Amino acid sequence: MSLAHNITPMYPGAYSDASEASDKNDSLNLPTAPLNTLLGFDLETYQIALDQLLPSKKVPEDIMTSRKYKQIVSSIREIGLIEPLSVIQPDPARPGFLLLDGHLRMLALKEIGAVHAPCLLAKDDETYTYNHRINRLSTIQEHYMIRRTVDRGVSKERLARAFNVNLSSINRRINLLDGICPEAIDRLKDQQFTPDLARVLRNMKAARQVDAVELMIASSTITVAHAEALLKATPPEQRTDVPLAPKEKTAPLDQIVKLEKEMNQVQTQYKDVIDVEIC
Repeated sequence: MSLAHNITPMYPGAYSDASEASDKNDSLNLPTAPLNTLLGFDLETYQIALDQLLPSKKVPEDIMTSRKYKQIVSSIREIGLIEPLSVIQPDPARPGFLLLDGHLRMLALKEIGAVHAPCLLAKDDETYTYNHRINRLSTIQEHYMIRRTVDRGVSKERLARAFNVNLSSINRRINLLDGICPEAIDRLKDQQFTPDLARVLRNMKAARQVDAVELMIASSTITVAHAEALLKATPPEQRTDVPLAPKEKTAPLDQIVKLEKEMNQVQTQYKDVIDVEIC
């Protein structure tokens, strides 16, 4: 593929040419025959000027006021761009690249004053949406990722700036699994839910947590509203937020026997007094 002269490889020399790769494969005894694998992108990552990128779809007018867009801007400003843009060069003889994926990232880069963007050069103009072909992080995976990041020295304040959220939101994600039994965690490990769901589950004992999670997964409604409804239907003895009614104190057996003796003595004395008065 013939590339324009005004784009710059980000990692020049990282990928050897065919002759060097062949010699290396021979020395390592690696397969040299085709593996029937067609790469969708060039191995190199290129720096391309933003003014050369043409959008492939219309972005909604109010997208720049959305929470998602603001999070992208905050993340890029704080830690840089993580995922390169996906582009294709429709006509190698003419300048300009068609942006396949990363429209919000391109707008965010322009907002923070960037001039170039790291891009992956696609070989085919695919018609599917890239976001439909990725696996989203589950909520528990996100919890472990944030915990590991904090343990490695990244401050909670910086994470809050990168995600464009309040510090309390980061704390809720860090403490997500406190008070949740291991069996319930295992059933939720591949699910997506809000941190407030864990707050409701903490009000249940371990066995009831497992039952509630299984019911929510079976109905495909892992929501706070569903969890609160299950909490209201939970008996008091299976809840941790409802104190049990105090048991009535019963007198020990020896106290009862002693009381009966005293009552018998009082009755005997009373009869004696009545008999004397009658006489």
